[in-house]
Amino acid sequence: MPAGTQQPAPTEPGSAPGRARAAGGGGGAGPVQRRGQVRNRLIESRLTPNAISLTGFALNVVAAVLVWQTEFFWGGVAFIVGSVMDTLDGAYSRMSDKGTAFGAFLDSTLDRIEEGIVLTGVAVYFTREQNELAVAAVVIAVLASLVVSYTRARAEALGVECKVGLATRAVRVVILSAGLVFASLGLLEPAVYVLAALSSFTVAQRIFHVRRQLTRPAAV
Repeated sequence: MPAGTQQPAPTEPGSAPGRARAAGGGGGAGPVQRRGQVRNRLIESRLTPNAISLTGFALNVVAAVLVWQTEFFWGGVAFIVGSVMDTLDGAYSRMSDKGTAFGAFLDSTLDRIEEGIVLTGVAVYFTREQNELAVAAVVIAVLASLVVSYTRARAEALGVECKVGLATRAVRVVILSAGLVFASLGLLEPAVYVLAALSSFTVAQRIFHVRRQLTRPAAV
């Protein structure tokens, strides 16, 4: 070795370069590779998007029963987990290429049932409490939520994209989840009023949006 040349210091196993080398090369799989392995195992498994959708539906039924029994916190937890499953089925369908036309139809149908069944449990509770105003708000929330979904489906059938509005499904899930989990703090009734108001407002937003799109002069 020439006299003026310095030999690079050896990299110690505990140093930062050593850790990076161990994570990224040779010895072990990095986080990205491990995620890829999990992804491949899921794809190769017998798990289907429909199974995830049905699991989410079952959890929402459990949530409704818990709400009916005034176990609001655990009902809220079951509702949150079930709603998360509803978002995972679509992602898994795209990732695994296991999706079918019937699966998409089943997912959309179960989404509507799930929201309604949990709110039905809430309505039963307010009925027992003889809170007629809250019961009416729940009914309005259920109807408006269904119409929010219907307006999008009908608009898209007419060739109009219709994702506008404040109370999308994700927002409605957050509002109802917060009301259930924090029901002991008295937030369930206000959550129902907010849900009914925002869902109704969203229906109006979508109606005006579709009208504006369909009556817009055609571009020359």
